Amino acid sequence: MPPTTLKVTVAIPTCNRADLLRQTLAGIAAQQFPRDHFEVLVIDNNSHDHTRAVVGEFASARPAPRYLHEPKQGLDYARNRAIGEARGDIILFADDDILVQPDWIAQMAVPLLADPARKIGAIGGEVIPVFPDGLPPWVAEWHAPLAFRPTAGPLESQQSPMGANLAFPRWVFEQIGPFHTALDRAAGNYFSGGDSEMIRRTRGAGLEVWFAPAAAVKHQMPASRTTFRYAARHAFDSARSRVMDRASQPASLVYLAGRFAANALKALAFTLLALLNTLILRTGAAKKSLVRAWRSCGYLYQVPRSLFGLQ
Repeated sequence: MPPTTLKVTVAIPTCNRADLLRQTLAGIAAQQFPRDHFEVLVIDNNSHDHTRAVVGEFASARPAPRYLHEPKQGLDYARNRAIGEARGDIILFADDDILVQPDWIAQMAVPLLADPARKIGAIGGEVIPVFPDGLPPWVAEWHAPLAFRPTAGPLESQQSPMGANLAFPRWVFEQIGPFHTALDRAAGNYFSGGDSEMIRRTRGAGLEVWFAPAAAVKHQMPASRTTFRYAARHAFDSARSRVMDRASQPASLVYLAGRFAANALKALAFTLLALLNTLILRTGAAKKSLVRAWRSCGYLYQVPRSLFGLQ
């Protein structure tokens, strides 16, 4: 049992995924963690479905989830709202479509609770994608678990855990600030750079980033996330968010110019490869090549915009 002065806040940003959220909340309600040492926040980022009613279904849980409405659209606006509202000393961020084991909070919190020297700035758990509607073979390689290391401990500098299962001590945000709101998902885009940018700042402050494989969660991936349309748009927007993140760092001009030139060649090459695969009836390979071409187009679109100060 953690000391009585410590507490964990489980923060779940959500938008229009009420039925998946219900499963996540059910798993959290079954946690084997002292009931008076954690709280649950559900940050509703302008849902138009029955999200609030689903949260109300758990009113008798201990602890009952606290419903918050965040009107500014965007994942990191919701995360930052959670930081401002949290009562815990550890803030554990979770996606609204994960399935958790009963010891999930404990596995994520223990390394931070056992760190009085404040060396650990963040800890990520394993995220295992599951596909209730099946997984097309052509997208399988993009959905492998992270599996950075077999035991809990620090990650290498080039490794970054996923935001679907990520915890920070509260004092980290007091030291380095909140999430960058321009780099993650908002209405109409699939940006995904807020997690890695926060991890980079954490390491820049001289703190370790850990991985906890035993804190694994299952990340539900419905059929809508395995379509060519979704994969291509996600690739395009992920590239854009990487450029926007890199543009804010020192000595970005040479890097961005190099990325523009390299991706101009990649876009052409992958488009030609897609055409070839189409001609020989390798449909899956053609889709993969087109997604990669579209990722390069994301770089080509965003590099000039970032260089000229546009979003």
